[in-house]
This record gives sequence, structure tokens and C-alpha cells, in this order.
Amino acid sequence: MAKDPAARLFSKLTPSTERTLSDVLRTERAGGLLLLLGTVLALVWANSAWSGGYESLRDFEFGPESLHLHLSVGDWAKDGLLAIFFFVVGLELKREIVAGELRRPATAIVPIVAAIGGMAVPAGIYIATNVLQDGGSTAGWAVPTATDIAFAIAVLAVVGKWLPAALRAFLLTLAVVDDLLAIIIIAAFFSEDLHFEWLIASAVCIAIFGFLARKRITYWWLLIPLGVAAWAFMHASGVHATIAGVALGMTVPALAAKGEKHALAEHWEHKWRPMSAGVAVPIFALFAAGVTINAENLSAAVSDPIAQGIFLGLVIGKPLGIVLFTFIAAKLLGAGLDRGLSWWDVGSVSFVAGIGFTVSLLIGDLAFAGNEDVAEEVKMAVLFASVTAAVIGAVLLTWRDRHYQRLYEQRSTSTEVNQEVAKAHGARAEHVHPDELPHPSEDSTPSNGSN
Repeated sequence: MAKDPAARLFSKLTPSTERTLSDVLRTERAGGLLLLLGTVLALVWANSAWSGGYESLRDFEFGPESLHLHLSVGDWAKDGLLAIFFFVVGLELKREIVAGELRRPATAIVPIVAAIGGMAVPAGIYIATNVLQDGGSTAGWAVPTATDIAFAIAVLAVVGKWLPAALRAFLLTLAVVDDLLAIIIIAAFFSEDLHFEWLIASAVCIAIFGFLARKRITYWWLLIPLGVAAWAFMHASGVHATIAGVALGMTVPALAAKGEKHALAEHWEHKWRPMSAGVAVPIFALFAAGVTINAENLSAAVSDPIAQGIFLGLVIGKPLGIVLFTFIAAKLLGAGLDRGLSWWDVGSVSFVAGIGFTVSLLIGDLAFAGNEDVAEEVKMAVLFASVTAAVIGAVLLTWRDRHYQRLYEQRSTSTEVNQEVAKAHGARAEHVHPDELPHPSEDSTPSNGSN
């Protein structure tokens, strides 16, 4: 019996999600390349004859001590610049929750369940790897749970030209939910020595910021100082300062007011994304990814349960958790994949979600703060795992992309033949440009999960 079109996974998107997807795909390829450039520069610099200069610059401290802001350059990049990245994440979350895929329980449940699986299984693999071996530590359980949305979308943009838009949206929505869960983990498990007076002061600034945004009072000389104050107070409170960026983004209205062409959250996301993807995240990578790679360090990392758990969690745990939990959600909902899609598509995308990088590096620094040797191995494990996941995902997505390109070309050829037949019978034949043809995923033939 044919399934109800409403009970299909990865089907038609909301207008808001389509706009979000277009914005992300338009900018994240460049952002991903800049992130890659920052990472490569960090690795080359840290392993060159000028490695001492890299360490001196990264560890150089400045800032007012009285405000608890006498930080190293590396900490300013991690706690300061990365708050801009999380501000954009907050704007994305607000848009998705209010006007996007997360607005409707029927469409939100699948990426939410997939994201939970993509965090629970890697964490379980990490814990098992470290509990069952001597010298392990469960402190880093959260490191392999993150997905780097910039790198993941960049890989998809490079190799996935012909993939269905709904599959791209699934990865985007999954990554957004993943970011939300990572934010909760950071706030709940990596906050210490809480000072509630500073936390309250930060909350007041965030509330005022949100009130002004709702009233459309958007003078930069008013909102930016409020945002900086909220960040500084959050840092002084003991809660990781990047949480302030998320909270500020979540207060911005995601629905357009009367007379507005775009909602304020959409406008600010478009405005701040270049700063996030083009400046904040690459600079963070420059000072976070500079790990010394040599035979001794590689040998230590390979034999270390912490590094093993991170690698296995990202490369195996992420795709396994996403596919398994998506399959369970599909069975419980009685839904099938959208027409033309197969579980190979879901599996291919899930490997790309194993690119942890930005948030994984951040959580690794928080989990092993003060233990420089372990922190170096964590960085190395995150880097190698992210590269491995990216390569596997890119290969699989290239295969699927060629499959959909062949289907599209066959559909285009079939349409041209039908037009010629219509002309031969004297019927009126309309000109249809190949770009206007329905995507292969919209074919009326039900999916049987085959290639």
C-alpha cells in the first residue's frame, strides 16, 4: 500500500528553511575554506622552525585583570571571537524554532532524534573505550558529540550539487540541533565556580538587548556595548562566555513585523555570518589547531584511550548513531523516505556529521584544561577524525551525487522525447528548460531503498 505523502522523511521544506538553506550554502563554502586555511596555517606554523613564535603569540596575555579578562590570545579567540559564531548559531536556532523545520513537531522530530543519536552513540563509544582500558578518562566524553556545521556544509556544497535539497536541509537542521545540545552540554557540564551576581547581571543585559530588538531599536552604539557587557558578565560568572552569544541570538525576533521585508533574526544572520565564518572561526582555528605532529606524539595518541575514543566516536559513532536513530524514528512514525531517496543517502550525509572540529576542539580545551599533554592528543585526535570523516563522507556523497545526476539527465532526455512525440502528433508542446524539471526525488516511483 502506498504511503501517505505526508508521512515521508526529508520531504518539502518550509519557505523559511529554504531561505536559511540557501543562505548557508551560499556562504559556508567560503567559510569552510577559510576555516581549513586557518587550520593548515596553524599546523604548518606549529611544526615549523618558527613554532616558538606561534606559542608565544598564542600564550601572550592582555586585558583588564579587574574584570577577569586578563586572557591569552588563544583564550580571547576561544572565549571572545567564538561568541560571534555562537551568536549566529543562536539566530539560526531562533529562526528554525519559530519559522523553520523545528516549528512543526512532525518535521522536527526526525532531525532531533537523529541529533540525539549522533551524540549519544559517540559518547557511549568514548566512555566504553576509556572504561575498558587502563589510562583512560571519561572527562572527554562530550568531545566526539559535536558536528562542525561550517565544514560539514562546505563538504556538501563542494560534492553535492545534484543531491536533493531536503537531504541538505536534514544535515543543516541536524547540525543546528547538534549545536543546541552542545551548548547545553557546555553550560551544564563545563561551568565552574558560579558567581550568581555576575550571571544575573549578564541576564539583565541579555533581557534589555532582547527588549530593544523586539522594539526594533537597533542602534549599533547601543546594542553592541550591551552584547559585550553580557559576554563579559557571563565570563565572570563562571559559565562559558560563548553561552552569552547564543542567548543574545535567541532573543532576536524571527518573524517579520509589519512593513519589514525580512525578520530581524534573518537580517542579522545574513549580516553577521561573514564575520563569523570569515573571521571569528578561522582565527579560532589558527590558535586552537596548532598541535605538534611527530612520530612520538602520534604514537602516544594512537595508544591513548582518550584519543581512540574521540576518533572512534566521530568516525564510527556519529554515522552509526544518526542512521540508527533516524531508522528508529521512521519506524515509530510509520514513515518512509521521500520518493527517490534511499538509506544510502542518509548514511552518506551522516559521515559528514562526523566532522567535529570547532566545537569538539572547544569542548576538548574545556574538558582537559590544565593538562597540556592530553589537550595536545585531543586536538590531534579531533583533527585526524574530522579529516577521516570528511574524506569518507565526500567519497560517499560524490557517489550519490552522480547517481542523482544520472537520474536528472534521464528525466531530461525523457521529457525531450515526449515533446518530440507531441509535436509529431500535432499537439502543442511547451518548452521546458532542464533547470525547471522536477528533481529526481520528486519522481512518482516509490523508493525501495535501492541505488
